[in-house]
Amino acid sequence: MKDLKIGLTGHPVNSEVKESVTGQSFDVIIIGGGPAGLTSAIYAARENMSTLLLEKISCGGLPATTDIIENYPGFPEGIKGMELLQKFKEQAKRFGVNIAEYREVKQVSSKGNSILVKTSDKTYQTLAVIVGSGSIPKMLNIPGEQEFMGRGVSYCAICDGPLFKDMDIAVIGCGNSGLQEGEFLLNHVKSITFIEYLPYMTGARILQEKLQKNDKTDFLLNHALTGINGRDFVESVTVKDRNNGEKKEIAISGVFIYAGFLPNTGFLNKDVKLDDAGYVITDEDMMTSVPGIFSAGDVRSKKIRQIDTACADGTIAAISARNYISKLKP
Repeated sequence: MKDLKIGLTGHPVNSEVKESVTGQSFDVIIIGGGPAGLTSAIYAARENMSTLLLEKISCGGLPATTDIIENYPGFPEGIKGMELLQKFKEQAKRFGVNIAEYREVKQVSSKGNSILVKTSDKTYQTLAVIVGSGSIPKMLNIPGEQEFMGRGVSYCAICDGPLFKDMDIAVIGCGNSGLQEGEFLLNHVKSITFIEYLPYMTGARILQEKLQKNDKTDFLLNHALTGINGRDFVESVTVKDRNNGEKKEIAISGVFIYAGFLPNTGFLNKDVKLDDAGYVITDEDMMTSVPGIFSAGDVRSKKIRQIDTACADGTIAAISARNYISKLKP
């Protein structure tokens, strides 16, 4: 039998997460398997803490759906999002992190110095929690969006882009996400009409310049998407010029929407303070308003959300959790 390392509080560091572990205790439980969560897990395990990472689907988060990531240090030629996050996961497992995928957290609650983390079928006990649950794409809630979801409406270029080979499409939003996904889509589609509600683009300047030079792109700034139209599948979109109020219909076969994100915080109790947009408020140690609960990555209230900033958050959160747990030891 494999020898087990023992964590700070006597819990085995390398124990496998099986169906029989209901009620099992860990030094730290990490919620979310994106860059922040996996980085937290790596650092926590290396700090000799027994670590459980819970992810409601599969590890990777939103970066895993990005075709090529060119701004993460160490990969001068870029790297596929899925490949990069798989390396994160393999590194976490190498240091003994218990990773439980397809296990969604339903509730986090404090009980004295302990914190209870409930999934649909289990309750785990821990001394510290790191919330790295990320965010999900925001829907526009306009006519046709729900109706044509999966029939021309998408929120993931790498998932659905090849389905629109040699077709005309629209990308909604000219932030980093919209421009990056649009760049990938140009490998497949005939043309892209970028539609931006603001009178200017907010994405990285280098992406703006690259896409504006491409003959297959057109940009409608200061325009609002007011409807998605079609019969069985998307056939056109209706947009309104916010300068003069004029509406026009554009014939396209697909709509990729990048209108911002909503933080995954529904499982947190009301004692964890959130900002007006629902993101978790922390101090510089990544501690939330509840002792023992930390937060990292895109779910945290901050100005910049990138893979490397999520990793930085995760590093700080894990070390802070280690310091917090050490003070609880008798």
